[in-house]
Amino acid sequence: MKRTIIAIFIASACVAQANPKLEKRVAELEKEVAELKTALAPVLAEAKEKEIATQQRTEAKKRMRKDSDIYSRDELREIEKLYQVANKQWKSQEGKDSLKELISKYDKANRTGCALLYLGQMSKGQEREEYLKQAIDDFSDCYYGDGVQVGAYARYYLAYHYKESGEPNKADKLFSELEQKYPDAIDHNGNLLRDSIKK
Repeated sequence: MKRTIIAIFIASACVAQANPKLEKRVAELEKEVAELKTALAPVLAEAKEKEIATQQRTEAKKRMRKDSDIYSRDELREIEKLYQVANKQWKSQEGKDSLKELISKYDKANRTGCALLYLGQMSKGQEREEYLKQAIDDFSDCYYGDGVQVGAYARYYLAYHYKESGEPNKADKLFSELEQKYPDAIDHNGNLLRDSIKK
């Protein structure tokens, strides 16, 4: 069988060489295939990103379900209520206080990781760094409902904090961690987080 395939290949090559029209047509087809690959590349990349975003949202649901093993329904309702105060009143003192209460009462909840990340985004200086580090150290496995992972997003924000604070080595280390540990991490628009890194 192997010999037959080799013989057919050699015969085809000989025919192509012996027939300039056939040789020209093969070259044209190869060019068309290359053009199609180029044209389809953005479509395939977009489809891949959508697939990754869907996968991340699935992981988020799995992580959120774990809270029901730890907390009662009433506790889960309170966790969500505390979280939503800040979600609706972004950067308000009431929102910050609600997040702090959530963190102090429910130290194993998925939303606690999101709350720390929110406080990190709302804060400045040393306070920002502390909230983001805590999110990374203790809540990297937490997710927002849209599939954004706390561990990846906290590293992203902390890296930019370091970059703006004149600590590029710390920033680069976090960017590298993000790219290596969380290659499929997404932002709130479903785009790959690693694609938005500007070192």
